[in-house]
Amino acid sequence: MNDKLYKALNEQIKHEFFSSYLYLAMASYFENIPLDGFAKWFRRQADEEHEHGMKIYNYIIDRNLNVNLQAIDKPPSTFNSIEEIFEMALAHERKVTHWIHQLYELAGEEKDYATQVFLQWFITEQVEEEKNAQDNLDRIKLIGDDKAALFVIDQNYMKAD
Repeated sequence: MNDKLYKALNEQIKHEFFSSYLYLAMASYFENIPLDGFAKWFRRQADEEHEHGMKIYNYIIDRNLNVNLQAIDKPPSTFNSIEEIFEMALAHERKVTHWIHQLYELAGEEKDYATQVFLQWFITEQVEEEKNAQDNLDRIKLIGDDKAALFVIDQNYMKAD
C-alpha cells in the first residue's frame, strides 16, 4: 500500500471513531431527557462506528503496517432539539459516505485493488446507514410536537435489537 492511501485510511479511522463519539454525545442527550429507546439506538450506533474504525485498523495491520492513530475532535455536547439531532446524524452519515467514496476512488487511482475490495463493504454499509438516518428523521418530522407519538417511537427503539 502506498503512503497516500495509508495516510487516508488512518484518517478514516479517526473519522469512524469521531462518529462513535458523536453518537455517544447524542445518546447522552436522550438519556437525560429521558428517552431511553433513542439513547439505546444511538449507543448501538456508537458501537457500530467503533467497529467500523476497528475494521480499518485491522486491515492496516493485515497489510503489515502500523496504525497511526490521530486525535479525535470533541463532538458537540449540547443540542437544541430532537429533530436537530436526527438532522445532524443524517448529515454526518452523508459526510462519511463522501469520505468512503474518496477512499475507494483513491484506491482505484493507486491500483490497490485489495483495498478497493475491502472498501466495498463500507460502501454497502453506508447505503444502510443513510437510509436509517433518513427514516429516523422522517419519523421525527412526521410526528411533529405529538408527545404521545414520540413516546411510542422511543418505546419501539427500546424493543429493537
